[in-house]
Amino acid sequence: MIGSDSLRELPLQGVAVRPLVPEDLDRVEEIERLSHSHPWSESVFLDCFQDNYRLWALAREEVVLGYAIVNYMVDEAHLLNICIHPDIRGCGAGRYLLRHALAEAAHDGMVMMILEVRESNQGAAALYLSEGFEEIGRRPGYYPNGATRETARVMSLRFT
Repeated sequence: MIGSDSLRELPLQGVAVRPLVPEDLDRVEEIERLSHSHPWSESVFLDCFQDNYRLWALAREEVVLGYAIVNYMVDEAHLLNICIHPDIRGCGAGRYLLRHALAEAAHDGMVMMILEVRESNQGAAALYLSEGFEEIGRRPGYYPNGATRETARVMSLRFT
């Protein structure tokens, strides 16, 4: 656990986005477990280390504070996972990382980014809407939710 008041006071000071590397996975899995009821496994993360994926780490010095996983399909970027350590949420770190992923996708020639977000995740949906994403549909039963399944809101943002 980060547990430092200084992170909340100056959450983006000294923070940079860099490529995520396999050596980061212990920390990434820790953040994933702290953040999700059905976290991705190590094997799922390892499967993302391919040419058509972009994996980003939000880090201060060597400490990973968040990550984003984006899959490139022809001219479309699909944001598969973006997560910030619970100790620094609400301080702009997620927006910073999202903007980096968006800028890189546009620079790489993608024409749009799409994503799914849990219907119950109002904070994330508000972030995406504030960055220009629009809801384009719903996927009923997309996410596991205990003994049931939860609907996903499908959102997109065109770069052109």
